[in-house]
Amino acid sequence: MFYACTRSGSSQSTEEQIPDIISYNFNIRPILSDKCYKCHGPDASKREAGLRLDMPESAYNVLKNNPQAHALVPGKPDQSEVYRRISTQDTAEMMPPPASNLKRLSSYEVELIKKWIKQGAKYEKHWAFIPPKSMPVPTVENTAWPKNQIDNFILQKLEQKGIEPNLEADKERLLKRVSLDLTGLPPSLQMMDTFLADKSPGAYQKAVDQLMQSPQYGEKMALHWMDVARYADSHGFQDDNYRSQWPWRDWVIHAFNENLPYDKFITWQLAGDLMPNFTKEQLLATGFNRNHKITEEGGVIDEEYRVSYVTDRTNTFGKALLGVTLECAHCHDHKYDPFSQKEYYQMYSFFNNVKEVGIESTVGGPETYAKKPMMQISNEDVKKVLNFINKQDTAKLIVSIMGDSDKVRPTYILKRGNYDAHGDEVEPGTPKSILPFTSNYPKNRLGLAGWLFNKNNPLTARVFVNQTWQEFFGKGIVKSSGDFGMQGDLPSHPELLDWLAVDFREHGWDIKRLVKQIVMSATYRQSAILTPEKAKTDPENTYLSRGPRYRLPAEFVRDLVLASSGLLTRTIGGPSVNPYQPPGLWENATSGRGLLANYKQVHGPNLYRRGMYTLIKRTVPPASLGIFDASNRDQCEVKRLRTNTPLQALVMLNDPTVLEASRVLAARLLQDNSVAKDKIIKAFRLIMCRHPQENELTILTAYYNDGLKTIKKADAEKLLSVGEYPLPANPDKITLAAMMKVVDTIYNLEEAITKT
Repeated sequence: MFYACTRSGSSQSTEEQIPDIISYNFNIRPILSDKCYKCHGPDASKREAGLRLDMPESAYNVLKNNPQAHALVPGKPDQSEVYRRISTQDTAEMMPPPASNLKRLSSYEVELIKKWIKQGAKYEKHWAFIPPKSMPVPTVENTAWPKNQIDNFILQKLEQKGIEPNLEADKERLLKRVSLDLTGLPPSLQMMDTFLADKSPGAYQKAVDQLMQSPQYGEKMALHWMDVARYADSHGFQDDNYRSQWPWRDWVIHAFNENLPYDKFITWQLAGDLMPNFTKEQLLATGFNRNHKITEEGGVIDEEYRVSYVTDRTNTFGKALLGVTLECAHCHDHKYDPFSQKEYYQMYSFFNNVKEVGIESTVGGPETYAKKPMMQISNEDVKKVLNFINKQDTAKLIVSIMGDSDKVRPTYILKRGNYDAHGDEVEPGTPKSILPFTSNYPKNRLGLAGWLFNKNNPLTARVFVNQTWQEFFGKGIVKSSGDFGMQGDLPSHPELLDWLAVDFREHGWDIKRLVKQIVMSATYRQSAILTPEKAKTDPENTYLSRGPRYRLPAEFVRDLVLASSGLLTRTIGGPSVNPYQPPGLWENATSGRGLLANYKQVHGPNLYRRGMYTLIKRTVPPASLGIFDASNRDQCEVKRLRTNTPLQALVMLNDPTVLEASRVLAARLLQDNSVAKDKIIKAFRLIMCRHPQENELTILTAYYNDGLKTIKKADAEKLLSVGEYPLPANPDKITLAAMMKVVDTIYNLEEAITKT
């Protein structure tokens, strides 16, 4: 049974109602994890007084330092040392001790623990380590609102809280939202007009189906996975030379467009090279685990770097696929979660047999753009098996992939995580608290993939469903999408998370079906309007009483600008490109060696490719994307930061791409046989994806007319000189500059780059 699921915090007061039934998982464990596990948790090296509060057998036992006392006496808080120590005012007895720098428990938290002890101090396995069960779909009072089962779970909680859901968003804003969420691009004018004219009940579903069938769907879905897989176009470290890993990215786009089931999508990436009669496509998919940084610096210690590569794969597996902070057990037992250091290195051993070295070569030519094990992709492969790869020339194309040695490399616990401090030897295995690794599985990465998709694995489906939810609502049902452990956030809607996880698994791990469920729900379709009342009752939209509203990811900011102006090159896949960038960024941070020592900007159609195809040099990631919180791809990232800084406004005001797009769109508008007012309406619709209100149109028209009178020819020429796209023949430069400034103003409105 699930209970109230907002995390207890010290800001809560005793005025907040104590639940009738106290849940260890949802009420007590978060307090113990925050305030007690540092000294009384899983990490044996930091444990005080031999007491573990994460295990009932230790907590119920007599205290090592006081055989007359027990930490917990079920039913008797006054005889329980835990309650006595957290409620005392004596600083010599108080827990946590003042010297620990841990916050003291609030009176609300103390009362929660007191009531829990009174009710028997019953422990429960951590909620995320219990396999999800299919939850019954709740009944609701407002039966007219739900459009699918998701809505019943959301509405049930809203009704419990006395909150009304928002009305459905108007058609223009809804189409913009779903188009950006499914393709990363704004809808075309034609699609807007068709959708607005279609008054049938199935109009929205038609639009959703059209968007999901477009090849841009795969690009949009791939962007998040590129963050997860730490994909980049350079090897990293000081020299940071070029790597030709982009065919793997092309495969990810292809896999999402083909709706490859999630179990196959992951199994191929983990162990495509170990599958019986594997194909070249399955082999290419294993590039996932070769996306990590690789050194090309002479003089390094080979084994030190090889160990770092294996460590990266192990940490990525934990964070991306299990949603746990496995890396915290690299040097010692995990301080909060039940993962021992031995279990960490048992997981590590699955990735420790790759036929690789720490340093294969220093900076060189094309033969160093991938590292062994590698595969070569021929023109013949591209014509037949790998026809989704956008290979644009006949040059040799190599990609780093996975491949194990014939001889098993022994794996040792590394003392304090040091590469050369070998402890006990370990066999491949998994954390028992999640799911024991049985002898039914081969002790290799293919066996690990089988374990991952075992029906009793409690995390696999939950973690992916949660990441997918995050992509559409801005945050997951579990807000800490990379940490489902003791220190992570509790799910806002635990029953919904379990229902979605089981439903996803039982319907063949069908990603497109899951995505369609989410975007077809009434929850997703709500207006994003925030009323003063909801600012009080649901300030962070935890209960989803309104639609999602937040700024677009960095790459889609660029895409919206290019698409709305008509500049966007819609080619799928191929090598990454270097668009406009301020001079000197690469040159000031380079060893001087390799293909990426100097920035070579592209020209022509490649200048206007989607943001996801911008070349990522790890030591100097693209500046304009970084300012909008893009990942630098140093390590696995399942959730980006979302900041709001003046630099973002400066990018929109000064970036050559935005200014050039404004000029190109203005020139196209001036070619229309229409009055200025209609041209401005068209520009507004292309960028904002809605008709302007009368006052908005009045302001923009006045700004245009003012520009016609005040812009000087020299200023116009300077303004129109930005960007490489050619000017139309014999333009009226004053008129073009005035319209360009109007378009640029629309781009710089907050709503332009916001999902509303």
